[in-house]
Amino acid sequence: MSATDGTERSASGRAEGGASGGTGRSATDGTGRSATGGAEGSATGGTERDDGRGRTGRVLSGLAVAVGCVLFLGGFAWAALLYRPYTIPTDSMEPTIGRGDRILAQSISGDDVRRGDVVVFVDQAWGSSPMVKRVVGVGGDKIECCDRQGRLTVNGKPVEEPYLEAGGPASSTGFSATVPEGHLFLLGDHRTDSLDSRSHMADGGQGTVPRGAVTARVDATAWPFSRAGMLDRPTSFAALPGGTSRPGPLVLITTCVVAGAALILGGAAYGPLARRLTGRGKAAVPHG
Repeated sequence: MSATDGTERSASGRAEGGASGGTGRSATDGTGRSATGGAEGSATGGTERDDGRGRTGRVLSGLAVAVGCVLFLGGFAWAALLYRPYTIPTDSMEPTIGRGDRILAQSISGDDVRRGDVVVFVDQAWGSSPMVKRVVGVGGDKIECCDRQGRLTVNGKPVEEPYLEAGGPASSTGFSATVPEGHLFLLGDHRTDSLDSRSHMADGGQGTVPRGAVTARVDATAWPFSRAGMLDRPTSFAALPGGTSRPGPLVLITTCVVAGAALILGGAAYGPLARRLTGRGKAAVPHG
């Protein structure tokens, strides 16, 4: 009995031990490690790819904000150097510029003024406040009004003035003046309600002002929005000697400011949008 029990127990113990040990190691070491390793590898690779895309996005969004700030702030600084705002207190420039309108005028030298320009000037003979009128004659010009069609003439050539109120002559009173060299002859667009060179004909220089009195040239109306826009250069003056002036860089400045604002907003919005999209992507992945 002793020999039999020992043998049976020994054999049984070895069999159970072998089966238990073999099965335990195989399931744990083979299957367990393979599944865990695959999952870890997949998760690590996905994270690396996500981090790569995230880094690129952050760099690009930061660059967009930086470029946007340069354009936005640079545009405002550029405008502050070149342009000054003015408010029009009268209706003497109707319909081009109305009473109470806010205009933007580019600082220029009087030597840069051409016929057709709307300018800001200060002349003590006209008053101490800045005034806004349109240049219709420069040094050496003979300005007369009106011909049989009620038009202004410059050196005998009739000038079409589309900016005037329709149906009326270029002036309700006739006049003739020869502009001294270095001077300008100025009229308001609302010819029946404007104190301009015609009102100063008895002064020295036949109502003209020196070029040096000009401080700025009006490029645009900024307010109200219903009238906002660039002032056109009259094509009727283009055929005369000296032609017309070129618009200032206001359009380019405005483009820089708008583009800068768009880049700043787009770059700043990238982070929240990317996190939201990433969160949705993770929520859509099934877990097994």
